Amino acid sequence: MNGNPKPDIRSLSRKELDEFLCSIGEKPFRTKQISDWLWKKGCRSYEGMTNLSLSLRNQLDGSFSFHIMRELHRQVSRDGTVKLGYLLYDGVVIESVLIPADERTTACISSQAGCALGCTFCATGLLGFNRNLTAAELVDQVWNLNEVSHQLHRIPLSNIVLMGMGEPLLNYPQVMRAIDLITATEGMGISPQRITLSTVGIPKMIRQLADDQVKAHLALSLHAATDAARDRIIPYNKQYPVPELVSALRYYHKKTGKRFTIEYLLLKGINDSPGDARSLLEFCRNFPVKINLIEYNPVEGVDFQRSGIKKMKEFRDILESHNLVVNIRQSRGKDINAACGQLAGRTRDEEREM
Repeated sequence: MNGNPKPDIRSLSRKELDEFLCSIGEKPFRTKQISDWLWKKGCRSYEGMTNLSLSLRNQLDGSFSFHIMRELHRQVSRDGTVKLGYLLYDGVVIESVLIPADERTTACISSQAGCALGCTFCATGLLGFNRNLTAAELVDQVWNLNEVSHQLHRIPLSNIVLMGMGEPLLNYPQVMRAIDLITATEGMGISPQRITLSTVGIPKMIRQLADDQVKAHLALSLHAATDAARDRIIPYNKQYPVPELVSALRYYHKKTGKRFTIEYLLLKGINDSPGDARSLLEFCRNFPVKINLIEYNPVEGVDFQRSGIKKMKEFRDILESHNLVVNIRQSRGKDINAACGQLAGRTRDEEREM
């Protein structure tokens, strides 16, 4: 338990929980009961574990903390998108988004508080890095958004995307544990085919995804297919330039056989020319992909401008003329700063000041 006198109970492995229960004379079946409360039923207090004795609940309370996030604010966009701000146990604020569409809902969750990569078009990148989220904090976001989906739309979550605050592959162990908990039959039981993990492109960790045969879909936030353009908007690219990224993605495809998605944010005069489209075509010759073209969403203090719809369609047409699958993705929730690149973990007061 890493020497911590009172760790969060949800940071324990099943083996550690089993060892603790054995040490206080409890039967092995208690491990499954407690795990079911934590991961299958979404219980958020010891008091709620009603099939445990009061004595055992008191022992758990005395031995382990129970870090639950609290909803800080909720905003609803004109298009029905809901942004939720959550206050974590240590005072950190993160944001998650529920996106309704037709007869389904998608949860966009955060993997870190802030982000260290500093992408110049992204509000989260401007914050800098605070800390990684725990697997429990990732799962809590899914539980909470699933409840909101039931409340507002009377349906469970259809999909989960790790496209909120932070870079998931820089929090790999906790993200993988969260995916296991979300997909396990003894957890939430959500199919891994309904989960998408989005990354700016960490070559070593993309290879790790392939080696670990992670079943979630992979989405690459590429945004430029040459080092000259990508360095300008994604500073991290200077550490791992495009050729290294291509090599890792080739490895990923060879090892998994899976097609992945390229997310491409179109910025006026930066990456939206016919030459940029041809560079993207060259990049995509290396593996099967589908492409989402994304409109830029304004971020306070950032000077980028979005490409016009005519420019976006011309860019799309060049790609489609070479038989690539391309969608122009409509931004959702931009009027409440809930769209791609706008999450900043603000308090309610900070939102009002904007």
